[in-house]
Amino acid sequence: MNDDNIRYSREDLNEFDQIIQEKLTSARKELSFIKETLNRSNESGTDTTASSAKVLEDGAETAEKESMNQLASRQLKFIQQLENAQIRIKNGTYGVCIGTGKLIPKDRLRAVPHTQHSIEAKMARRD
Repeated sequence: MNDDNIRYSREDLNEFDQIIQEKLTSARKELSFIKETLNRSNESGTDTTASSAKVLEDGAETAEKESMNQLASRQLKFIQQLENAQIRIKNGTYGVCIGTGKLIPKDRLRAVPHTQHSIEAKMARRD
């Protein structure tokens, strides 16, 4: 088999790199917003008003902080996956399914640029 059949061209890789860079920029802005929101809720949590409603508010606030922390964690993971995809672009392994060794279709990479699995391999993992 010709090596060209198992690697994307430099032009294709540049397209994917641009998609990834746009997603990284957006993901980093979102993470920054989540962190700012968490910091604001931490700063406003110093009010010591005594009431039964305060206990409910504290519980809701705690749940919201946990939810925001989970969002931040997922966003960090997404950013790391995108950065890893950029590394794969640089080292020439981007777009090759780690399950089948075949090229992942361009449409899938455009939709999920950090993926390392073709749909075929992803479905096989679920069984």
